[in-house]
Amino acid sequence: MAGGVPCPRQNSCGPDRIDTLKMKKSSSTTPFHIMVKPIGAQCNLRCDYCFYLEKTALYPGMKASDSRMSEDVLEILIRNQIQARAGGQNEVQFVWQGGEPTLMGIPFFKKVVALQRKYAPENVLISNAFQTNGVLVSDEFAHFFHDHQFLVGVSIDGPERLHDRFRRDTSGRGSFKAVMSGIEQLNRHRVEYNLLTVVQSDNSQYPEEVYRFLTGLGSPFIQFIPIVEPAPLTTVSTRSVGSEQWGQFLNQVFHLWRIGDIGRIYIQYFDMLLGLHLGHPASLCVHAPTCGRGLALEHNGDLYSCDHFVDREHFLGNITTKSIVAMVDSPFQRSFGQDKFATLPDLCRNCQFLTFCFGGCPKDRLIATDSGKLNWLCSGYKTFYRETAPYFGAMAAALRKRLPASEYQRFLKQRQ
Repeated sequence: MAGGVPCPRQNSCGPDRIDTLKMKKSSSTTPFHIMVKPIGAQCNLRCDYCFYLEKTALYPGMKASDSRMSEDVLEILIRNQIQARAGGQNEVQFVWQGGEPTLMGIPFFKKVVALQRKYAPENVLISNAFQTNGVLVSDEFAHFFHDHQFLVGVSIDGPERLHDRFRRDTSGRGSFKAVMSGIEQLNRHRVEYNLLTVVQSDNSQYPEEVYRFLTGLGSPFIQFIPIVEPAPLTTVSTRSVGSEQWGQFLNQVFHLWRIGDIGRIYIQYFDMLLGLHLGHPASLCVHAPTCGRGLALEHNGDLYSCDHFVDREHFLGNITTKSIVAMVDSPFQRSFGQDKFATLPDLCRNCQFLTFCFGGCPKDRLIATDSGKLNWLCSGYKTFYRETAPYFGAMAAALRKRLPASEYQRFLKQRQ
């Protein structure tokens, strides 16, 4: 484990460094992905529940203009991440997040594409995922995303009165209209994009309104992310979604979806759970037995264990001085990932839904028990699993018969 607060390394590695930084081990043992923060925690919004804005404290005294990834660091990242892919892995995905990555401008991402073409072997497919608040998605940006097949994720929390509750700009004004303008550009240029909706104490009270709004925007792909913010005296903040509130939100959205939208609307969490009923491994680290294969990279090349654990204790090193593989497969990072299962309390180990959840994300384990910490969302997950198990089981039965999941009602009675 690396110690000390990481410090900025602007322009610390010139072009000669790219050629001389050799890796003793060229590939990782298992696939991994890195959430790249090319502009660090800098953002043009001030969302009340954003956990990443405070990460500017990792680099005290740094000006906003200094928190831009240099071309030298970018080239090391692209070259080494491609080289570090696991044996037999023929696709490498680069994930661009923030802060707000559109602040880097289109020329930076044109350089990204050029470097990927330079270093990718002929048999390796390169893909790019781009998470944005949508405010700066212009005609030019949307055109670029389309031409280079970027998969875009746009954050939107529902219709205007719900979205603007917590997602405002630096002047305190709601961001809804600007986000909608960005979505219009993505639709106009036929960009493939997902809608990412943070579920908090406010919009969780209106599941049908949120769902109807999202399904009318133009993308069939939706992700729901629960807000759980630790608070010293009350366990979680008032913005956090309640556990039962989370379960009821998922249940109501699920029933709206199953009645008429199976095969038309794809909700990430539902797709994963159907896969679990079919015997597939969890596609989301939150619900896998172990984690540690989704890391976070700051603008200067500092690598951290996870997007939710960007702190001094989870600093792995810098890609300009250490190989990505050495950090990804380090004993510390492996232990970090295995602790997800190793630290499960007895209530989880004895739970009938253990294999659906595996305790959820470690960052949300906030409820003390005699044998470890329980996930804040535990009771909500159980509510959802109980309610939907017969339906997902019937969908799985339909798929095994080579029928579409929408034919689940033919198998529902026997499942019940």
